[in-house]
Amino acid sequence: MPPFPPRRPGYAHRVADDLIVLDGSSFFVSDAAGDVDIADATDSGVKGLFHSDVRHLAGWSLLINGQPMRVLTSRPSDYYSARVFGALAAGAHNPAIAIQRERIVADGVHEDIWVENNSGEPAAVTVELRFGADFADLLAVKNGRSMGGRTRVEVNGENQVTLAYENQGYRRATTIMFEVPGALAEDLMRWELSLGPREKWQTCIDIAVVIEDREVGMRAGHGGMGSVHPNMEMTLGEWIDNAPVLHTELDSLQQAYRQSLLNLAALRFRPHRKGLSLPAAGLPWFMALFGRDSLITAYQALPFHASLAESALRALATLQATERDDFRDADPGKILHELRSGEMSKLGHAPYTPYYGSHDATPLFLILLDEYERWTADTALVRDLEQVARNALAWIEGPGDPDGDGYLEYQTRSSQGLRNQCWKDSWNSVLFADGRLADPPIATCEIQGYAYDARVRTARLAREFWGDAELADRLERDAAGLRERFNRDFWIESRGHYAFALDGAKHQVDALTSNTGHLLWSGILDQDRAGQVVARLMGEDMWSGWGIRTMSTQDGGYNPIEYHNGTVWPHDNSLIAEGMRRYGFREQAGTVVLALLDAAGYFEFLLPEVFAGHPRSETKTPVEYPTACRPQAWAAGAPLLGLRTLLGIDVGDDGLTVRPNVPRKVGRIRLSDVPVRGRQRRVS
Repeated sequence: MPPFPPRRPGYAHRVADDLIVLDGSSFFVSDAAGDVDIADATDSGVKGLFHSDVRHLAGWSLLINGQPMRVLTSRPSDYYSARVFGALAAGAHNPAIAIQRERIVADGVHEDIWVENNSGEPAAVTVELRFGADFADLLAVKNGRSMGGRTRVEVNGENQVTLAYENQGYRRATTIMFEVPGALAEDLMRWELSLGPREKWQTCIDIAVVIEDREVGMRAGHGGMGSVHPNMEMTLGEWIDNAPVLHTELDSLQQAYRQSLLNLAALRFRPHRKGLSLPAAGLPWFMALFGRDSLITAYQALPFHASLAESALRALATLQATERDDFRDADPGKILHELRSGEMSKLGHAPYTPYYGSHDATPLFLILLDEYERWTADTALVRDLEQVARNALAWIEGPGDPDGDGYLEYQTRSSQGLRNQCWKDSWNSVLFADGRLADPPIATCEIQGYAYDARVRTARLAREFWGDAELADRLERDAAGLRERFNRDFWIESRGHYAFALDGAKHQVDALTSNTGHLLWSGILDQDRAGQVVARLMGEDMWSGWGIRTMSTQDGGYNPIEYHNGTVWPHDNSLIAEGMRRYGFREQAGTVVLALLDAAGYFEFLLPEVFAGHPRSETKTPVEYPTACRPQAWAAGAPLLGLRTLLGIDVGDDGLTVRPNVPRKVGRIRLSDVPVRGRQRRVS
């Protein structure tokens, strides 16, 4: 079996006819020619150059003799660079004038332009680049709002222009530097060329963004492609080379594995430039630090790139809440939900500085800390984060359970807070079986499972690394008590499944949802009921053929294209499959993983965050969700966790254990160079 992935990775990322180049907190979305029409950008929302939640270019159009070029070939070279080849928009079938563009996004943007006369006669060519910026906050773009600050333009000589924005002390700017001088105005640069026979003209452009007074940019020089890389501790090639090598003859598994690694590399960014790189949640709306997303993605990727977990833990620890703040739904010890740096947040119109409206990120932090140590033996980090972990535990036992009934329940205190603060955080996601909205405070089932697992895992850390046996014993007793109460209070005998949640009146929210599958992953379920849960999740009303739906087709709120009420989420399914394996239902786990791999093939192995829940028997192909993020971090992590599920990999007190249960269709698979507690291991 040949090793996988290859040593020279490529990348293909195209949504519809858009050309997308990204580098963590920066991304550039254009049409196939590399152009952004300023009217199109403001209408469609996500066209242009965005950096740290702000659009720094809303117009960027190359005109040759007054017209956009005719595109011959347009494709990304890797996630942070792209090439476009074209010709004059009108003329002969064998046009004499050829145009080439190369674009790199890495701490700013570098673009090379070539215009070549391939004829034996002289040619006069006008090259014009039109540009503009609106400095729209990404949140305002998404919600159709305008902040109303002041934009000004400064033309500096013949080869530099600065577009600047200011509003109540908030400042952003874009500086464009042209290597070859020309006729420069506030919104365009023009070059009048006289090309001799077979003559080629070229120029390069550097685009820097300025946040307050700090410039982020690069100078690559001509032909920067291949010589410039994102400012990460590992280049793309090193990122791939440092991942375990997959040996398999199943093409869909090979492709999904490779694309997952590439997507996670593409989404890496450095929050606050603290030397830590972790994945942003997803393109285009969530290119920022998210607590829940980062923690789950890092968990999925642990056997493949443990550095993501270390970065997530350290970054989130530095931003742990230290005081109560109702506008930001913050309480001491709580782990953040979302951090934004755009105008709305900076000026106090939005609470994302950061916002803490996530009730599951805090127990997930403790779960990841324990799992990270199991894989890496990095006891230093466990000791460094002891107080952070104790603060998180205090939140679970205190503000996270405001009525003291032993369950974590949420209710926003913010005028702009999230109504729902579980992973299904849309306003209408928590419904009764008849379609009624559940009233807060709400205790969803999976968060109780996370709280149980967090106690069990933190008990191990306290006993083995913090020298606190008394705390460990108490946490184990509390976990056992929670498990007993949960299996009593959440079980719905008449429906044969666990409640989705308890509402504010402690009524069981009786819809059947995929959240119950997370109970398998956390280990809170009684063994004798686990089989019933698995059977219900694999029933026709929950199983679409491409994965487990978020809601049963028999419940009143079901809609196959409702964000959280009938769709299929890859990350959701990956956690459920791993939970099935945990309880011994390995055949069903393999079925779920294979379905995700099948679906990935229809998305060019670039799994979206979510797709529709229509039955496979009817559609024959997975149906796209209209606004799904691609790439998206925990969707990219789903095939990685799926591999762990198929191979049955665990790390515990007895070291590495492997109990593979690979479906016949997959054949033999092997992972080599798997890092386990400082050693390279082979898993098959």
